[in-house]
Amino acid sequence: MTFSADLTACAALVQAADPDRFLSVMAAPVAARRVLFPIYALNVEIARAPWVTQESMIAEMRLQWWRDALSEIATGGPVRRHEVVTPLAEILTAELAAEADEMIAVRRWDIYSDPFEDEAHLDRYLDQSAGTLMWIAARSLGDADETALRDAGYAMGLANWFRAIPQLEARGRIPLLDGSLAGVQALAQIGLGRLNRAREVGFGRTVRPAVLAGWQSETILKQVIADPARVAAGKLGTSEARKRLNLMSKTLFGRI
Repeated sequence: MTFSADLTACAALVQAADPDRFLSVMAAPVAARRVLFPIYALNVEIARAPWVTQESMIAEMRLQWWRDALSEIATGGPVRRHEVVTPLAEILTAELAAEADEMIAVRRWDIYSDPFEDEAHLDRYLDQSAGTLMWIAARSLGDADETALRDAGYAMGLANWFRAIPQLEARGRIPLLDGSLAGVQALAQIGLGRLNRAREVGFGRTVRPAVLAGWQSETILKQVIADPARVAAGKLGTSEARKRLNLMSKTLFGRI
């Protein structure tokens, strides 16, 4: 399969901004890459939109631009020409485009420095960002169990959140409700529990390339449970060689 210029641009965007997710896509069949790269490129664009400026109004406008683009896809009208939006319009159903809006709406938290209101607010942030991303990616590939996909997405989002905490705090954000070692450990246990629940349901072969994006979730969450101090120290994850070996194993055996 030959990639169009737009798909090549989406792949390059993901490779530069989200290299781990790029690796997971490259481990997938070529046909699945055509679906996943535009969706993950969208995620890159909306995830970085709140951070490219210190002007909250400009950040809000950038997010609104993407909401408008998805609305065009969802309503079936003319869709603006853009290297990410154009291939998205070819793969997203109207329903999934509408659901993708919550990935953008929840990112408004990133613009401001207010803490999460409560545990439900943090859970909603993780579910509507990482959970929705995994659900839309998987459903675009084939039939999928939404609850299982959102559980796996939550675990993936939480693992990535733990890794981002030192940088978030350096930027003046308050990423956790309970930043104590016990609080961090308890949150990781919740994430691992949701991952295990998703595994019990299982994932069909056609949607596994989307689930593979969470191939590091278990490793990171277990590291946090064993030693929650690693979060603040920014010492989560494994070596590049071990990480790639883990990806190969998960790809071969079809699990995360």
